[in-house]
Amino acid sequence: MEIEFVNWMLPLIPDDPRLEVPAGDDAAVLRTRGARRTVLTVDMLTEGVDFVLGANCSAKQVGHKALAVNLSDLAAMAAQPETIVVAVCLPRNSDCMIPQELFKGIHTLASQHDVALAGGDTNTWDGGLVISITALGSVEPQKAWRRQGATKGDLVVVTGPCGGSILGRHLTVTPRCREAQMIAKRFNVRSAIDISDGLSLDLSRMMAASGTGCILHATDIPIHDDAMTLSQQSGDDRSPLEHALSDGEDFELLLTLPAQDAKELVADPPAGLHPTIIGEVIAAQGVFLEDATGTQQPLVPKGFVHVFNK
Repeated sequence: MEIEFVNWMLPLIPDDPRLEVPAGDDAAVLRTRGARRTVLTVDMLTEGVDFVLGANCSAKQVGHKALAVNLSDLAAMAAQPETIVVAVCLPRNSDCMIPQELFKGIHTLASQHDVALAGGDTNTWDGGLVISITALGSVEPQKAWRRQGATKGDLVVVTGPCGGSILGRHLTVTPRCREAQMIAKRFNVRSAIDISDGLSLDLSRMMAASGTGCILHATDIPIHDDAMTLSQQSGDDRSPLEHALSDGEDFELLLTLPAQDAKELVADPPAGLHPTIIGEVIAAQGVFLEDATGTQQPLVPKGFVHVFNK
Protein backbone atom coordinates (compact mmCIF):
# COMPACT_ATOMS: atom_id res chain seq x y z
CA MET A 1 0.00 0.00 0.00
CA GLU A 2 1.20 3.50 -0.83
CA ILE A 3 0.58 4.91 2.64
CA GLU A 4 2.65 2.18 4.29
CA PHE A 5 5.53 2.83 1.88
CA VAL A 6 5.41 6.61 2.47
CA ASN A 7 5.30 6.10 6.24
CA TRP A 8 8.29 3.76 5.97
CA MET A 9 10.26 6.14 3.76
CA LEU A 10 9.73 9.58 5.30
CA PRO A 11 11.65 8.92 8.54
CA LEU A 12 14.60 7.70 6.46
CA ILE A 13 14.96 11.02 4.61
CA PRO A 14 17.39 13.21 6.58
CA ASP A 15 16.64 16.84 7.36
CA ASP A 16 18.21 19.26 4.90
CA PRO A 17 18.62 23.04 5.27
CA ARG A 18 17.79 23.50 1.57
CA LEU A 19 14.23 22.33 2.25
CA GLU A 20 12.16 24.90 4.15
CA VAL A 21 9.25 22.48 3.78
CA PRO A 22 10.53 18.91 3.24
CA ALA A 23 8.93 15.81 1.75
CA GLY A 24 5.54 14.95 3.27
CA ASP A 25 3.39 17.91 2.24
CA ASP A 26 1.66 18.45 -1.10
CA ALA A 27 4.83 20.15 -2.32
CA ALA A 28 8.27 20.99 -1.01
CA VAL A 29 9.63 24.51 -0.47
CA LEU A 30 13.25 25.09 -1.45
CA ARG A 31 15.73 27.65 -0.20
CA THR A 32 17.84 28.84 -3.12
CA ARG A 33 21.56 29.53 -2.81
CA GLY A 34 22.01 33.29 -3.07
CA ALA A 35 22.42 34.54 -6.63
CA ARG A 36 23.19 31.14 -8.10
CA ARG A 37 21.14 29.94 -11.05
CA THR A 38 18.91 26.85 -10.86
CA VAL A 39 19.65 24.06 -13.33
CA LEU A 40 16.74 21.68 -13.97
CA THR A 41 16.74 18.27 -15.69
CA VAL A 42 14.47 15.23 -15.89
CA ASP A 43 15.01 11.68 -17.10
CA MET A 44 12.63 8.72 -17.24
CA LEU A 45 13.59 5.04 -17.27
CA THR A 46 11.24 2.37 -18.58
CA GLU A 47 11.42 -1.37 -18.01
CA GLY A 48 12.17 -3.22 -21.22
CA VAL A 49 13.95 -0.20 -22.73
CA ASP A 50 16.41 1.08 -20.12
CA PHE A 51 16.57 -2.00 -17.88
CA VAL A 52 15.13 -5.49 -17.41
CA LEU A 53 14.39 -6.44 -13.82
CA GLY A 54 15.69 -9.89 -12.95
CA ALA A 55 18.71 -11.80 -11.74
CA ASN A 56 21.10 -9.36 -13.42
CA CYS A 57 19.23 -6.17 -12.56
CA SER A 58 17.78 -5.38 -9.14
CA ALA A 59 15.33 -2.61 -8.25
CA LYS A 60 18.10 -1.06 -6.15
CA GLN A 61 20.30 -0.82 -9.25
CA VAL A 62 17.41 0.76 -11.16
CA GLY A 63 17.07 3.39 -8.43
CA HIS A 64 20.81 4.09 -8.63
CA LYS A 65 20.74 4.43 -12.40
CA ALA A 66 17.63 6.61 -12.42
CA LEU A 67 19.36 9.18 -10.22
CA ALA A 68 22.81 8.76 -11.76
CA VAL A 69 21.69 9.63 -15.30
CA ASN A 70 20.12 12.85 -13.99
CA LEU A 71 23.26 13.75 -12.05
CA SER A 72 25.26 13.12 -15.22
CA ASP A 73 23.13 15.75 -16.99
CA LEU A 74 23.93 18.20 -14.18
CA ALA A 75 27.63 17.32 -14.52
CA ALA A 76 27.45 18.16 -18.22
CA MET A 77 26.36 21.67 -17.18
CA ALA A 78 29.04 21.94 -14.44
CA ALA A 79 26.18 22.27 -11.94
CA GLN A 80 26.25 21.33 -8.28
CA PRO A 81 23.45 18.83 -7.49
CA GLU A 82 20.95 20.12 -4.94
CA THR A 83 17.54 18.40 -4.78
CA ILE A 84 15.42 15.76 -6.52
CA VAL A 85 11.79 14.68 -6.81
CA VAL A 86 10.94 11.11 -7.80
CA ALA A 87 7.90 9.72 -9.63
CA VAL A 88 7.41 5.94 -9.84
CA CYS A 89 4.82 3.86 -11.65
CA LEU A 90 4.88 0.33 -10.24
CA PRO A 91 3.62 -2.79 -12.03
CA ARG A 92 0.33 -3.83 -10.46
CA ASN A 93 0.74 -6.91 -8.22
CA SER A 94 4.54 -6.58 -8.36
CA ASP A 95 6.98 -7.54 -5.61
CA CYS A 96 6.12 -5.39 -2.59
CA MET A 97 9.83 -4.77 -1.96
CA ILE A 98 10.42 -2.94 -5.27
CA PRO A 99 9.68 0.58 -3.92
CA GLN A 100 11.88 0.02 -0.87
CA GLU A 101 14.76 -1.23 -3.04
CA LEU A 102 14.33 1.66 -5.47
CA PHE A 103 14.54 4.07 -2.53
CA LYS A 104 17.70 2.40 -1.22
CA GLY A 105 19.43 2.79 -4.59
CA ILE A 106 18.39 6.44 -4.85
CA HIS A 107 19.16 7.30 -1.23
CA THR A 108 22.65 5.80 -1.27
CA LEU A 109 23.74 7.76 -4.36
CA ALA A 110 21.96 10.91 -3.17
CA SER A 111 23.91 10.77 0.09
CA GLN A 112 27.19 10.43 -1.79
CA HIS A 113 26.47 13.62 -3.77
CA ASP A 114 24.77 15.61 -0.97
CA VAL A 115 21.41 15.60 -2.76
CA ALA A 116 18.19 16.34 -0.87
CA LEU A 117 15.10 14.24 -1.64
CA ALA A 118 12.27 16.77 -1.75
CA GLY A 119 9.38 14.39 -2.47
CA GLY A 120 7.64 12.61 -5.34
CA ASP A 121 4.71 10.46 -6.32
CA THR A 122 3.82 6.77 -6.71
CA ASN A 123 1.27 5.07 -8.92
CA THR A 124 0.47 1.60 -10.28
CA TRP A 125 -0.52 0.27 -13.68
CA ASP A 126 -0.58 -2.91 -15.78
CA GLY A 127 2.74 -2.21 -17.54
CA GLY A 128 6.35 -2.51 -16.41
CA LEU A 129 8.26 -0.42 -13.90
CA VAL A 130 8.68 3.26 -14.82
CA ILE A 131 10.70 5.75 -12.80
CA SER A 132 11.21 9.43 -13.51
CA ILE A 133 13.48 11.72 -11.51
CA THR A 134 13.62 15.49 -11.76
CA ALA A 135 16.90 16.90 -10.49
CA LEU A 136 17.77 20.47 -9.58
CA GLY A 137 21.29 21.83 -9.44
CA SER A 138 22.86 25.23 -9.07
CA VAL A 139 25.60 27.16 -10.83
CA GLU A 140 27.00 30.68 -10.72
CA PRO A 141 25.52 33.13 -13.26
CA GLN A 142 26.88 32.64 -16.79
CA LYS A 143 29.00 29.68 -15.63
CA ALA A 144 26.87 26.78 -16.87
CA TRP A 145 28.52 24.68 -19.57
CA ARG A 146 26.60 24.45 -22.84
CA ARG A 147 26.62 22.18 -25.89
CA GLN A 148 27.27 25.26 -27.98
CA GLY A 149 30.56 27.13 -27.79
CA ALA A 150 33.12 24.82 -29.42
CA THR A 151 35.63 26.92 -31.37
CA LYS A 152 37.94 26.04 -34.26
CA GLY A 153 41.25 24.87 -32.80
CA ASP A 154 39.76 23.53 -29.56
CA LEU A 155 40.73 20.01 -28.59
CA VAL A 156 38.09 17.37 -27.81
CA VAL A 157 38.52 15.54 -24.51
CA VAL A 158 36.64 12.49 -23.21
CA THR A 159 36.86 11.77 -19.48
CA GLY A 160 37.06 7.96 -19.71
CA PRO A 161 36.90 4.85 -21.91
CA CYS A 162 33.76 4.02 -23.88
CA GLY A 163 31.86 1.04 -25.24
CA GLY A 164 30.28 -2.16 -23.97
CA SER A 165 28.29 -0.61 -21.13
CA ILE A 166 25.46 -3.12 -21.69
CA LEU A 167 27.62 -5.75 -19.98
CA GLY A 168 26.79 -4.11 -16.64
CA ARG A 169 28.17 -0.59 -16.44
CA HIS A 170 24.84 0.87 -17.58
CA LEU A 171 23.49 -0.08 -14.13
CA THR A 172 26.45 1.23 -12.11
CA VAL A 173 26.73 4.70 -13.65
CA THR A 174 29.27 7.01 -12.02
CA PRO A 175 28.12 10.60 -12.60
CA ARG A 176 31.07 13.01 -13.00
CA CYS A 177 29.57 15.80 -10.86
CA ARG A 178 32.54 16.49 -8.57
CA GLU A 179 35.02 16.11 -11.41
CA ALA A 180 33.07 18.54 -13.60
CA GLN A 181 33.09 21.20 -10.89
CA MET A 182 36.83 20.73 -10.34
CA ILE A 183 37.47 21.06 -14.08
CA ALA A 184 35.24 24.15 -14.29
CA LYS A 185 37.26 25.90 -11.58
CA ARG A 186 40.59 25.30 -13.33
CA PHE A 187 39.97 25.29 -17.06
CA ASN A 188 38.13 27.11 -19.82
CA VAL A 189 35.60 24.54 -21.03
CA ARG A 190 33.96 25.93 -24.15
CA SER A 191 31.35 23.20 -24.72
CA ALA A 192 30.25 20.02 -22.99
CA ILE A 193 27.85 17.07 -23.17
CA ASP A 194 27.58 13.73 -21.40
CA ILE A 195 27.74 10.49 -23.39
CA SER A 196 24.32 8.94 -22.95
CA ASP A 197 23.37 7.85 -26.47
CA GLY A 198 26.81 7.20 -28.00
CA LEU A 199 30.12 9.03 -28.36
CA SER A 200 29.75 9.78 -32.07
CA LEU A 201 26.06 10.74 -31.80
CA ASP A 202 26.47 13.00 -28.77
CA LEU A 203 29.61 14.56 -30.24
CA SER A 204 27.71 15.33 -33.45
CA ARG A 205 25.01 17.05 -31.37
CA MET A 206 27.59 19.22 -29.65
CA MET A 207 29.23 20.14 -32.95
CA ALA A 208 25.86 20.95 -34.54
CA ALA A 209 24.94 23.18 -31.59
CA SER A 210 28.28 24.96 -31.96
CA GLY A 211 28.11 25.29 -35.75
CA THR A 212 31.45 23.51 -36.05
CA GLY A 213 32.87 20.10 -36.97
CA CYS A 214 35.42 17.71 -35.58
CA ILE A 215 38.21 15.38 -36.64
CA LEU A 216 38.40 12.33 -34.38
CA HIS A 217 41.63 10.34 -34.19
CA ALA A 218 40.68 6.65 -34.20
CA THR A 219 43.91 5.56 -32.50
CA ASP A 220 43.35 7.96 -29.58
CA ILE A 221 39.79 6.99 -28.65
CA PRO A 222 39.90 5.13 -25.30
CA ILE A 223 38.13 1.79 -25.66
CA HIS A 224 36.72 0.11 -22.57
CA ASP A 225 37.57 -3.54 -21.90
CA ASP A 226 33.83 -4.25 -22.07
CA ALA A 227 33.83 -3.15 -25.71
CA MET A 228 36.64 -5.63 -26.40
CA THR A 229 34.67 -8.40 -24.70
CA LEU A 230 31.44 -7.54 -26.51
CA SER A 231 33.07 -7.54 -29.94
CA GLN A 232 34.39 -11.07 -29.33
CA GLN A 233 30.98 -12.52 -28.52
CA SER A 234 29.37 -14.84 -31.03
CA GLY A 235 27.21 -13.03 -33.55
CA ASP A 236 28.73 -9.60 -32.88
CA ASP A 237 30.13 -8.13 -36.09
CA ARG A 238 31.25 -4.76 -34.72
CA SER A 239 34.81 -3.86 -33.81
CA PRO A 240 35.76 -2.55 -30.35
CA LEU A 241 36.15 0.91 -31.90
CA GLU A 242 32.64 0.76 -33.36
CA HIS A 243 31.29 -0.16 -29.93
CA ALA A 244 33.18 2.73 -28.35
CA LEU A 245 31.75 5.14 -30.90
CA SER A 246 28.12 4.08 -30.73
CA ASP A 247 27.13 1.91 -27.75
CA GLY A 248 26.17 4.76 -25.41
CA GLU A 249 25.37 4.83 -21.69
CA ASP A 250 29.03 5.44 -20.86
CA PHE A 251 28.07 8.69 -19.09
CA GLU A 252 31.55 10.10 -19.47
CA LEU A 253 31.87 13.79 -20.37
CA LEU A 254 32.81 15.11 -23.78
CA LEU A 255 34.47 18.52 -23.55
CA THR A 256 36.09 20.99 -25.89
CA LEU A 257 38.79 23.27 -24.51
CA PRO A 258 41.52 25.54 -25.86
CA ALA A 259 44.54 23.39 -26.74
CA GLN A 260 46.67 24.41 -23.74
CA ASP A 261 43.83 23.85 -21.27
CA ALA A 262 43.09 20.42 -22.76
CA LYS A 263 46.73 19.37 -22.47
CA GLU A 264 46.94 20.58 -18.87
CA LEU A 265 43.71 18.76 -17.97
CA VAL A 266 45.07 15.50 -19.39
CA ALA A 267 48.42 16.01 -17.63
CA ASP A 268 46.86 16.86 -14.25
CA PRO A 269 43.27 15.57 -14.03
CA PRO A 270 41.01 15.37 -10.98
CA ALA A 271 41.64 12.24 -8.91
CA GLY A 272 40.17 9.10 -10.43
CA LEU A 273 39.63 10.65 -13.84
CA HIS A 274 41.47 9.48 -16.98
CA PRO A 275 40.79 12.11 -19.66
CA THR A 276 42.08 11.68 -23.20
CA ILE A 277 42.39 14.06 -26.13
CA ILE A 278 40.59 12.39 -29.04
CA GLY A 279 40.33 15.08 -31.71
CA GLU A 280 40.13 18.72 -32.64
CA VAL A 281 37.40 21.15 -33.63
CA ILE A 282 37.35 22.41 -37.21
CA ALA A 283 35.35 25.10 -38.99
CA ALA A 284 33.71 22.73 -41.50
CA GLN A 285 30.60 21.06 -40.11
CA GLY A 286 30.42 17.29 -39.66
CA VAL A 287 32.43 14.64 -37.84
CA PHE A 288 35.37 12.94 -39.54
CA LEU A 289 37.35 9.91 -38.44
CA GLU A 290 41.10 9.84 -39.11
CA ASP A 291 42.82 6.45 -39.11
CA ALA A 292 46.43 5.57 -38.31
CA THR A 293 47.55 6.42 -41.85
CA GLY A 294 46.08 9.93 -41.66
CA THR A 295 43.19 9.11 -44.00
CA GLN A 296 39.99 10.92 -43.09
CA GLN A 297 36.48 9.70 -43.77
CA PRO A 298 33.10 11.21 -42.82
CA LEU A 299 31.78 9.47 -39.71
CA VAL A 300 28.07 8.71 -39.65
CA PRO A 301 26.93 9.34 -36.07
CA LYS A 302 25.41 6.25 -34.50
CA GLY A 303 23.88 5.54 -31.13
CA PHE A 304 20.58 5.03 -29.33
CA VAL A 305 17.62 7.06 -30.59
CA HIS A 306 14.01 6.70 -29.42
CA VAL A 307 11.80 6.17 -32.47
CA PHE A 308 8.31 7.70 -32.54
CA ASN A 309 5.64 6.45 -34.92
CA LYS A 310 4.58 8.95 -37.56
